[in-house]
Amino acid sequence: MINFVLWLLFGALIGWLASLVMRTDAQQGVLLNIVVGIAGAFLGGLIFNLFGIGGSNINNSDFSLISLIVSFIGAIVLLGIVNLFRRGSVR
Repeated sequence: MINFVLWLLFGALIGWLASLVMRTDAQQGVLLNIVVGIAGAFLGGLIFNLFGIGGSNINNSDFSLISLIVSFIGAIVLLGIVNLFRRGSVR
């Protein structure tokens, strides 16, 4: 149960930080920050495994600095893709 709570908290933190970097914070609420953080963690894990770098993410219940960085990069990529389709350009 505590892992689920940590997963939500770190997902919210990662989503919020990524939305600050991508300047979409005013458009997102807490729930969307959690979704962006968790989906970004999944995407970051896929990207890092695709390039053969490896790297865990927060979806694997691994709350290390490397997993937070992988998840953060994935969340930024996810918001960049969303901005590309929404506005036609990445900010």
